[in-house]
Amino acid sequence: MPVEVKPRAPEFRRVALDDPLVEPLLRELAEEYVSRYGPHADEELTRYPAEQFAEANGGVLLLLLEGGEPVAGGAYKRYDERTAEVKRMWTHSAHRRRGLARRVLAELENTAAEAGYDRIYLTTGPRQPEARGLYLTTGYTPLFDVTADPLTIGPLPFEKQLAAAVPAPKGRK
Repeated sequence: MPVEVKPRAPEFRRVALDDPLVEPLLRELAEEYVSRYGPHADEELTRYPAEQFAEANGGVLLLLLEGGEPVAGGAYKRYDERTAEVKRMWTHSAHRRRGLARRVLAELENTAAEAGYDRIYLTTGPRQPEARGLYLTTGYTPLFDVTADPLTIGPLPFEKQLAAAVPAPKGRK
């Protein structure tokens, strides 16, 4: 009788920028940026040193894995003492329209709150209406005129106040 193998539940993993699992994220983001903004848009991916996304420096890079493979991810870096700045939001092209970006964003918010941040800041490009929609529907406050043509604004900034992280219950001794 064949053994039924259950697929592993999706899991979040904290990784470093040089982890091989991050490669699909960076490759697809580069392709996406170039297709929307032109031949040098992928330079945004090297704008910040990898150590800014390290936990020791107030950042984090999360991947959402299904069956051990990355399907979505995102990162934040320290913007200031109380603010994390979201960067590198990504969903693998074969896994879009499943709510994965919403899950990654929620996990980044929780992780940032646990790290002591009380605010998230981010920008998205004017040619990324799906990202704009995600942030508007997940409680982010636009720091721009939402009635204006996004192409006349440039990067679209958003912010969100984070609820204080609830500490995990302590075990009894």
